[in-house]
This record gives sequence, C-alpha cells and structure tokens, in this order.
Amino acid sequence: MNKFNVLEISPELLKGINKKKYEEMTEVQVRAIPHALEGYDVIVEAPTGTGKTMAFAIPILESIEDNDKLQAIILAPTRELVIQITKEIKEVASFQKFKITSIYGGEHIERQFRELKKNPQIIVATPGRLMDHMQRQTIKLKDIKIFVLDEADEMLNMGFREDIDYILADVKNRKQTMLFSATISKEIEELGRLYLTSPKTIRVKGEETKPHIKQTYVMIEEKDKVEAITRIIDYYDYKLVIVFCNTKKAVDEVSYKLTSSGYNAIALHGDMKQMQRDQVMHRFRSGDINILVASDVAARGLDVDDVDVVINYDVPQDDEYYVHRIGRTGRARRSGMAITLVLRKERYRLKQINIAAGSNLVLFKIPTLNEVMEVRINKVITEALKNSYASDNKYGKIINKAINDNSIDKDELIYGLLIGKLKNFENSAERLDLNDNEGFGKSRQVRMFITLGKKDKFKAKTIRELIMN
Repeated sequence: MNKFNVLEISPELLKGINKKKYEEMTEVQVRAIPHALEGYDVIVEAPTGTGKTMAFAIPILESIEDNDKLQAIILAPTRELVIQITKEIKEVASFQKFKITSIYGGEHIERQFRELKKNPQIIVATPGRLMDHMQRQTIKLKDIKIFVLDEADEMLNMGFREDIDYILADVKNRKQTMLFSATISKEIEELGRLYLTSPKTIRVKGEETKPHIKQTYVMIEEKDKVEAITRIIDYYDYKLVIVFCNTKKAVDEVSYKLTSSGYNAIALHGDMKQMQRDQVMHRFRSGDINILVASDVAARGLDVDDVDVVINYDVPQDDEYYVHRIGRTGRARRSGMAITLVLRKERYRLKQINIAAGSNLVLFKIPTLNEVMEVRINKVITEALKNSYASDNKYGKIINKAINDNSIDKDELIYGLLIGKLKNFENSAERLDLNDNEGFGKSRQVRMFITLGKKDKFKAKTIRELIMN
C-alpha cells in the first residue's frame, strides 16, 4: 500500500495532503519519507516531476514544533522554484499553524523584513538572498533542526558551491540534512561526505520512474508553426499549455501571434522583472492564462502540476533542455504530452534527443483544417447556446424585437454569425494539411551522380541547364 495514511503523521498533516488530492505516494516518496521521518540524513537522486517536494516537506511538517523559532531551511537554486516550493508546503500545511515564507532576490527586501518579523518556522530561500539576510542579522540559523538542499546539481552548475559552504558552516546545530538532486555527481558525493552523517542514499531511476509522457515530433515548415500550435490546442482542447522557444525574441513573437489570434497566451523570459514574472506565473497557475510561452532560462524551477502538453516551438539547443522542458508535463504520475516542431534541416537532432530522453519520439499528426474547423464550429455553437440559456440575459427582448422588426430568417442569421466568428480563427497558413507525411529519416532531396566533367568538355553551367530543362 502506497497510500499516505500508512505514514505515522499527524491528522492535520494528513488532512492537508488529502485536500491537495494526492492519492498514492510516488516511488521517491515511498522510499525517502520513512527514513526522513525517523530523522536520518538522506541523499536522493530522482528526476524532475517525481514528487520530490513532498518527500522533504512532509517530514519537515511532521518534525518541527509550533513555536517562534526558525527550525527548517530549504535551499533552492531559482526564485521560481522557491516560490513553487513555498506554495506547495503552505497548501499541505493549511490545517497546521506553521508559518512558511520565501526569501529570494529580485524583489523588495522590505516585504521579506515584514515576513521575518512574524517568526516563520520554515524558510525557503535562494542562496544569495539568504546570505544577505544572514549578514544583516535578519535571519539567524542557530535553532535550525532540518536543512534541505533541493536541486543540488543545478545549484552547483550555477556556481553556488561557495554560498552553500558559507551557509552550512553557520548551521551548526542541525539534526538532519536532506540533499535532493537529479544526478549524483562526484561534487554531490563530496557535499554528502562533508555535510551529511551516515546518510541513506536513495536512487530513483528506471522505466517505472519516468514521467508518463508521450513524446512526439512534427516535421513542419517555419511559417506553419503557430498555425500548427493553434490547431493542436483547439482540436485536443488542451487547458494548460507551455510553448518553449530558444530565444527571448521568439518568445515575444510567438506570444504576440497567439494573442493576436484570440488565444490567452503570455510570455515569460529572462528580460522580465521579477515582479512581472511572478504575475505571469500567478495568472498561469490560476488558469487566467492557459498558454505560457517561455524561454529555457525563465522556466527553470517552473513547477505546475496540471500542464496538459509541452510544445517545443524550437528544437532545444541542448539535450538537457529537452529533458527539462518535457518534465513540465506528466508530473506526479499524471499522463503528459510533449510535441516538438522540427524543421527538415533539424532532423539530425531527433536522433540525439532520442538518446538523451531514452525514448523514441513518434510522428504526430497535426489536425487538418477541416478537422479543426469542425471542432471550432461546435465550440462556438456550445458557447452561443450557453449564453442563450443564461438566466441574466438582459438583451433577449432587444434581440427578439430586432429580429421580428427586420423579418430576419434565423437560419441565415445563425449562419452569418458563425461565419463572422470563425473568421477570427483565420491565420496566415492556408494549407488544409500541414503534415509532412514523409516523417523522420526520409527526405525530399535526391542525390545524383553524373560521370561527366571537364575531360568530356562539360561545364557546370551545361549540367545545370540539362537538369533544369
């Protein structure tokens, strides 16, 4: 049984877990939480999207006390991840009296001063801003019982090793240290030797631990990419979508094109101020915006459970980026979908991505224009009927009077309104079918060998003319 109710935790904490509608523990939770509840140090190697946050949040919430002392620090590499971890812990702790706050750079420090005066028991922080507060004496670590390093490999990649050493040197009285990483490198092992005591090492790998993501690709022309995205979203009725681009310029352009076509899209990239990025993520998580167009850097630490599909507008420049991108869907044992839009000149990258992902991407069929227009028509009709049945329809009498006064044929009126509404969906791509049926590994190019040359008194110009004519 992998149910959370088998854990020896408080009723209030279990109630918070049930409120989040977590049903079964993931493998990393099954293997890590019991050791952590017993107070052991743990090193956990597990991929993104396997439920690592709850693997350390539940033991923390069960172990700390309801007093005014700061008892747990969770260190994470990015602002976005800090915000997400804080949100998840607050939700699970909703029936407990603990105070949890986030500390990160890029926002006014006065807000953090106010939060710290409330004496939180748990702080989730980025290394740089935590050090800033330590030096200001606004955060003191003498009573810390539990210290967590989340995405430790990413922190080392980002150059935070000295910051980690500085912080841990001041957490002298901690009783438990937990280290979570996507990979356990030599540097991670060294951190473990220095700062953990007889840790339990947990490695979560293998086929069963991979997120349930169907990985696909589409062979397409550059000019058809946005039209393909709109067709996919409309036909499959995806509610929450992330579109990844390689550059900030592409993020802005794709977001603008989608918005101009009537879609709820918004951009997220590194040039935006932290406050803007927080607002974007709040709107995306709340469902106010359902399409997030993002760059790789801005999406680090992005953690939203219900993403239906990840669309790679550009083939990622790095294999690790691909793995990171698709990990935004199919989280916590939910099924997910990843679609990569591939230009013909980029076909060679598919082989590299297949190796990196440990999976064979399958060819995805873009809905034809006729297929998607049928879906769009049905949506328009459903919305119209919903409006007509609304109890607060204050325009009903006016509409009926206008129809009767002008002797309007209702069938013609409906037809005309539908045509007008559907014009909003028109895009630059007029082709009925955007699919390149040749797929991966096939090419329209033909190789010709001609055994004629200078010795035969043939010039390049002559050969070109023969081929062209």
